[in-house]
Amino acid sequence: MTGIARFACSEVPMRRTSLLALAASLLVAPALGAVAADADPPEEDGAPGQERTVRFSTFNASLNRNAAGQLFADLSTPNNQQARNVAETIQRVQPDVLLINEFDYDPAAVDLFRDNYLEVSQNGAAPATYPYAFVAPSNTGIPSGFDLNNNGTVGGGDDAFGFGAFPGQFGMVVYSKYPIDTARARTFQHFLWKDLPGAMLPDDPATAAPADWYSPEELDVVRLSSKSHWDLPIRIGKRTVHFLVAHPTPPVFDGPEDRNGTRNFDEIGFWADYVRPGRGGYIYDDAGRRGGLKPGSQFVIAGDMNSDPYDGDSVPGAAQQLLDSPRVNTTHPPTSEGGPEAAVLQGGANATHRSDPAYDTADFADNTPGNLRADYVLPSKGLRITGSGVFWPVRSDPLFRLTGNYPFVPTSDHRQVWVDVRMP
Repeated sequence: MTGIARFACSEVPMRRTSLLALAASLLVAPALGAVAADADPPEEDGAPGQERTVRFSTFNASLNRNAAGQLFADLSTPNNQQARNVAETIQRVQPDVLLINEFDYDPAAVDLFRDNYLEVSQNGAAPATYPYAFVAPSNTGIPSGFDLNNNGTVGGGDDAFGFGAFPGQFGMVVYSKYPIDTARARTFQHFLWKDLPGAMLPDDPATAAPADWYSPEELDVVRLSSKSHWDLPIRIGKRTVHFLVAHPTPPVFDGPEDRNGTRNFDEIGFWADYVRPGRGGYIYDDAGRRGGLKPGSQFVIAGDMNSDPYDGDSVPGAAQQLLDSPRVNTTHPPTSEGGPEAAVLQGGANATHRSDPAYDTADFADNTPGNLRADYVLPSKGLRITGSGVFWPVRSDPLFRLTGNYPFVPTSDHRQVWVDVRMP
């Protein structure tokens, strides 16, 4: 199979989730009198000796558009070439549980992409069928009412709770072949940045006071997540795996205060606290439930974290908060053959990078920052990794047409990443 290191597919023929009903339920105001987050029902054991391999994946597919409604229009027919390229890439990888970053928030568009693209063979690839999906609002493009970039005016994407030209731009969606336990799903869209212990709040370099880029009034509304953080329990047989997904802000497009770099660091750190027993007691979700992940729970953290462990512009140690976590399984990191080839051919900043280009997942400008490892799929240590990969074919591979090399971007500047885990 060209362009793919390993290939495994599980398909469960179950009913399709109603996206519009799900989205409406998530807009209900947070409940008071919260239930403890660790009050999950006990997991049931599967039949002795019964195992299955499940492929978890993340893909920043660049299905964001410049105006609200444009993605809906593009996906209303089966003829949008970029969407076809995205769908074919997914069909070549065939993940069982998939996060798509940079998918504008629009519940109707989620079904359109599934109906018109994923479930239709692209260039002979087998269709990808996902009976379940999850979508929820994003902080991007929602006006804050404050001058968050301190340029003297209020308004525009830079003053939104997350950068975006309209509400929901650069959102995300999860597709799954296994049921998503929506009753136990948690979203953290409204969690305030200041409520993170030891928050790396940005500092105004023009003043002597520390961590004062935002005023006290602004800190009362500024949210940690630039999009959102979701905890989605995926029911796989009689087991549950928590799919923990996010898309931290790029650590660039700011000034010496490094407000995006520090936010990126803390958005990543949120998951490190969430999965570590004794560290997540401060966390509250959008329904008012408190606490981190129940000790002993199995999870997979996924998303475009916008942070390479050694290269690029992120705050040093940002990615290591997850990679060095005692709860995260970092054996068998996903690799490709196309990443090293691209680094050599493109040169520039790539020639001085410390990270192994085999781990790269994003093809950025070659002068700066160069290609980076930005996208991650990180299972918990209770899950055994049996395979992994980055969809980045070499130039001689027929599937190279789906990725290209910078500045030729037929699909996305990110590559699809996956990890196969064996479920007991």
